[in-house]
Amino acid sequence: MKFAFFDTKPYDIPSFEKYGKENDITFKFYETHLNEDTVGLARGCDGICVFVNDTVNAEIIDELCSLGVKMIALRCAGYNNVDLEYAKNKLRIARVPAYSPYAVAEHTMALLLTSVRRVHKAYIRTRDFNFSLNGMTGFDLHGKTVGVVGTGKIGRVFIDICRGFGMNVIAYDKFSDENSGIEYVGLNELFSRSDIISFHCPLTEETYHMINSETIEQLKTGVVLLNTSRGAIIDAEALLEGIKSRKIGAACLDVYEEEADFFFNDFSGHIIDDDVLARLISMPNVIVTSHQAFLTDEALDNIAETTVQNITAFRDGTTTGNEL
Repeated sequence: MKFAFFDTKPYDIPSFEKYGKENDITFKFYETHLNEDTVGLARGCDGICVFVNDTVNAEIIDELCSLGVKMIALRCAGYNNVDLEYAKNKLRIARVPAYSPYAVAEHTMALLLTSVRRVHKAYIRTRDFNFSLNGMTGFDLHGKTVGVVGTGKIGRVFIDICRGFGMNVIAYDKFSDENSGIEYVGLNELFSRSDIISFHCPLTEETYHMINSETIEQLKTGVVLLNTSRGAIIDAEALLEGIKSRKIGAACLDVYEEEADFFFNDFSGHIIDDDVLARLISMPNVIVTSHQAFLTDEALDNIAETTVQNITAFRDGTTTGNEL
């Protein structure tokens, strides 16, 4: 089988070539995103392999069908960039639901520790042989209340990590598990009680702009927000205003609402024309990483292996349980 592989990065290729060769699947790697202008690259392919910032709307689905494409293999867990309803009965779609919950959860904690203990500032300061501790005071995580929104595999690993630090954990999930030993509360209560809030939920109509100008008013003054899930869960403009008003004490973001135009690319020699992103990055209490939380050796290998399993199941007329 032949698959067009969009939004390719150098770290994607080794694992996919390895598992592809083992299963007689050829990947044609393209650096470009999938969009209306590039969909023609899938001509002659049985399917396409896409990532979080590729566009799979109705127009592209129609074009893929006309090109003879029969499968969309998502090499990610999220699928908010795919028009699933329109694709129904037209294309087989499968995702990678759990490549490494540890990778994302550990990165979330790394961001939190970096922020509250000023590790990023200390690194820059000592590189200049400045060993002053002025302005470097942080706070203990022990005894703080962390609110976790979303208690799937990633959320639960993050909860375990937080408990290891002696933190009090409360959680919200639309589909709560009352036998999990997790204290579930309503979303409003979570917002009002939490010193730290971490988002580990998918982007849906219900979670879109979950943090907005109104809900920010419910938060504790000085709250730390962590988002390693999907950017549009937080209204970026409202977040900026919340930081400026000192209501939000810090924000750690691995995702951003308009990240598709910037993340995974080098703009160090350019002027960023997204004023909100530029202002967030300029804030001393904001840390931004560019959708990096998944990026470990183990996760990359699991992503490739599961994606290829999804493709071979399609080829063989079976299922993996990862179909959408």
